[in-house]
Amino acid sequence: MRVLVVSQYFWPEGFRINDVVLTLVEKGVEVDVLTGKPNYPEGTFFKGYRGWGTQVEAWGGATVFRVPLYPRGSRSAWRLAVNYLSFVMTGTIYGPWLLRKRQYDVIFVYGLSPILLAIPAVVLSWIKRRRLIVWVQDLWPDSLAATGYVRSPRVLSAVKWVVRWIYKHTDLFLVQSRAFHAPVAELAPGKPVMYFPNSVDAAFCEPPAAGIDLPMVPAMNEGFPVVFAGNVGAGQAVEVLVNAAELLKSYPDIQVVVFGQGSRWDWMREQVQARGLTNLHMPGRFPVSTMPALMQKASALLVTLADEPIFAATVPSKVQAYMAAGRPILACLNGEGARLVEEAGAGLAVPAEDARGLADAVLQLYRMRPEERAEMGASGRRYFKEHFDHEKLVEQLIVHFSTQSAESGNPV
Repeated sequence: MRVLVVSQYFWPEGFRINDVVLTLVEKGVEVDVLTGKPNYPEGTFFKGYRGWGTQVEAWGGATVFRVPLYPRGSRSAWRLAVNYLSFVMTGTIYGPWLLRKRQYDVIFVYGLSPILLAIPAVVLSWIKRRRLIVWVQDLWPDSLAATGYVRSPRVLSAVKWVVRWIYKHTDLFLVQSRAFHAPVAELAPGKPVMYFPNSVDAAFCEPPAAGIDLPMVPAMNEGFPVVFAGNVGAGQAVEVLVNAAELLKSYPDIQVVVFGQGSRWDWMREQVQARGLTNLHMPGRFPVSTMPALMQKASALLVTLADEPIFAATVPSKVQAYMAAGRPILACLNGEGARLVEEAGAGLAVPAEDARGLADAVLQLYRMRPEERAEMGASGRRYFKEHFDHEKLVEQLIVHFSTQSAESGNPV
């Protein structure tokens, strides 16, 4: 079987699709990847890459075709918009040329925001006469409005029209959250929509690998460290972290550690200084390879989302990573993500943006016996292995590929 994966983001950028491609290759699937030039998250190109020109390279047994891209820059809304549009344009123009002699059984889109990035895949599905599968990671245009990047009803209506157009030309939708089913089905009437959750690398379940140099973060080595890992942005409502830390100032053992960066990182750092929060630490972003060991050193792992309907339907991929790490989870969010944590018995859930509720939940965990916290972590890991095991999910994905290929009259 030969599959074309279309994703603006790919190795050496750290995204879930990298592990999926590696495992597909291990299982005998021939994989080509159409992607851009790596520049996430810093906004500048990785060493060895430049914006203009196409590039073909081999990685992990897959063949990677890279199209020109405008770099996203640092915290600039207009540059980010141009970055997205540049991939849509160059993927649509250069993609068919780069792949002109390649034939596929199915085309697969890793559907991160914005879903407009699926447009080159739609064009390629026409040219190659192959079925298109989109793995929906985010709901558009809902997330645009929820994060505040776009407020204009006219613009949101136009984006919704484009999303409907993409969905109309998609043959199968895989959704990362069960709560995505209804909104996707509404925009794609009559199209099949199936639940297909995210996972993480098996390293998150295993003891730290030998030889990995962990960053020196003193707050992780004593007391009760509560770790937040990932994007520090508007969608994460990180104000709740600052407010909860302020409420916990009188408990010197409890230290909140934020690994990551994002659009609200500078604001958080300013608040730490302005409020004198010696219990809130912001060491920054570190290589993905260090995160399993850092998470496993935490006393609790924290996930937050804003109080918006779109986020109540979302399951942040860090929920799976936290479960795999086997540490108790503090979920300050609504809807599906909170439901999963509670169903798994993996931790405590409080409403989104509820700083007092979050502080109380931290104290509840802090006052538990170590054996109780350990059982929470173990329950989360068991749930992860049953529902989110990477190998099992990739096997399911191959079945989806085979079914779509057969239905297109191209049996594998």
